[in-house]
Amino acid sequence: MPQKILLYCDPGIDDSLAIIYALLNPELELVGIVTSYGNVDQEQATQNVAYLLELGGKKDIVLIGGAKTPLSGEFTPYYPEIHGEEGLGPINPPDTIKGELLNFDAIFKLIEEYGEELIIVDVGRSTSLAISFNLAGAETMNAIKGFYLMGGAFLTPGNVTAGAEANFYGDPIAAGIVMEKVKNGVLYPLNVTKEAIITPEMIDDIISEENNPYQSLIKEIFDYYFEAYQKLIPGIEGSPLHDVMTLFAVTTPQAFKYVEKEVNVGLDEGNLRGVSIADFRPRPDEKGNKVTIALEVNAEEFAKNFVKVMSSPIANEE
Repeated sequence: MPQKILLYCDPGIDDSLAIIYALLNPELELVGIVTSYGNVDQEQATQNVAYLLELGGKKDIVLIGGAKTPLSGEFTPYYPEIHGEEGLGPINPPDTIKGELLNFDAIFKLIEEYGEELIIVDVGRSTSLAISFNLAGAETMNAIKGFYLMGGAFLTPGNVTAGAEANFYGDPIAAGIVMEKVKNGVLYPLNVTKEAIITPEMIDDIISEENNPYQSLIKEIFDYYFEAYQKLIPGIEGSPLHDVMTLFAVTTPQAFKYVEKEVNVGLDEGNLRGVSIADFRPRPDEKGNKVTIALEVNAEEFAKNFVKVMSSPIANEE
């Protein structure tokens, strides 16, 4: 049986490729998607998800309206130079495609329905997940099988500031709430996701045969993303697909090496904003909740799996 997934995201090119990966992976079953602000605003994120589901004929997947701003209510900058004005690089989703957006309590109905069969994967800002914990309480939220979370950076550079990763930096208050309350939580920080490099040659392999309705879209949005990354990191051979790696981990946890640590998130508006902090000393001073942190990955296994899945027909078709 495929693993049931409730996905929190903010598409964005990386998130969009993660959704496509989930739809094409026979080991995963998306039962719902929570769309939030992040790479684009919440309304655009919702339209992008609806467009991807329409392309794949997957209109039965529940769409849930997530957060529109961080918990602080502050202004959120978007990144059109990386994701394009509408979040899908050069692609403009048709205005005619509108997903039916359910209220936030649909999250709790899915948790009640699936319980320990369900994994929540959050690859965006932590705001919507933190709100979920605040509204339903930790006991209800932690009744599921577990959480796979993309965020943070440990003893390695950040990608927004010298020390902070984008998801934690975008809403450090929410990230701190999640780190404090989540049980059975596994965190996939930049330590491993920066190794999720996909090259143009891999994309060419994916599109060499026409197997699914996403292949031309994959090529167009990847090329846009890769061009952006070449400007950010001169000499890079491909683009890191942080969010896809987090979904890959659901079915392939053995590709990673982990530690368990208490994680705190810096709230200061200076250099510590969004910085993920854990105690790596031989005798750590830890008194709070612990999460599992992935620190190493077999990147070759990820790349092979990505090409195989993205070259496949849509999973679980009737």
